[in-house]
This record gives sequence, structure tokens and C-alpha cells, in this order.
Amino acid sequence: MTVKLVKKAQNGNKEALLQLILAKQDDYYRLAWSYMKNEHDALDVMEDMIVILYEKIHTLQKRESFYSWSKTILVRCCYDTFRKRKRMEFLDDKELDKFATSHHAFELTDTQIDLDHLLAKLTPQQAEVIRLKYLHDLDLKTIGSITNTSIGTVKSRIYYGLKKLHHLYRGEQDG
Repeated sequence: MTVKLVKKAQNGNKEALLQLILAKQDDYYRLAWSYMKNEHDALDVMEDMIVILYEKIHTLQKRESFYSWSKTILVRCCYDTFRKRKRMEFLDDKELDKFATSHHAFELTDTQIDLDHLLAKLTPQQAEVIRLKYLHDLDLKTIGSITNTSIGTVKSRIYYGLKKLHHLYRGEQDG
């Protein structure tokens, strides 16, 4: 069914593209929120992704890869937003952090706060692949595509990230 909708979308059927997006809207939102950390920015990058999907859908070669392709575009939209924000620098980091943590759609649980605290102790690359693998249930190939790295590098980052998390969680020194 997905492949047929992608084919229709590639032929200019906006309704088919909308159906594809709506079928995974929760997954898109969770992925965007995990990067942006607030509802407003997550919705903004999702909007950017939809525009790009509409403009670039005809370039998709493997129709069965639509969702991994679209998630890659979403993550790149997140990165683009971060780059634009860095250039603008109209708020200092503390103000931006206060804004991001006070304006989101749901309450963070203690578990989420603990997980974010632990992931913050990893390298950004390790934290990213662990979030994509275990929180968003993405396969290694998709993670490699999103992060623009090889599957071997993804596996290595996951392995060493989990090893470090294990040491941190057990209260041991970094290893």
C-alpha cells in the first residue's frame, strides 16, 4: 500500500503524500521533538520536512524507502534549524534553555530526565545514534543515512555509548 501511495505522490497527487505523512505523524513528531526539545520547533521542522518532501518526492528512487528517506530529511531540517539559530543568536543559551523546557506539550517523567542526563554524558554522536536506535526504533541503515555515517560507525557508536552508559548507570568511573 505504501509503495502505491508513494507512486501516486511522485505523480503529483498531494492527497497521497498527505496520507503517507499522516500515517506516521506521531513518529515524525517524536523524532523532531527528540532533537528540538519543544513542541513549537518540532512542529516547525515537520512543516519544513513536508515542503521538502513535496518538492523532492520525484527524486526518491526506492519507493519502499519512503519513511527512512523522509526521517532523514526531518533530521536534516532539525540540523538546519540549529545552524540558523546559531547564526541568529538573538537569545543567550540560558534564555533559550528556559524557553525550550517551559514550552512543550507534555510533562517529562523522572525516567526521561534521568535518561537525558545520562545521554548528555556521552559524545553527541553516541547519544544521537542511541536515541535513534532505542527511542525511535530505527534500523542501522536508516541511522547511517540520517547521520551520514557507515553502518560500522553506527554500530561502534552504539557499542561504546552503551558501554559508557552501563558504567555511568552503575556509578563506575568513565571507562
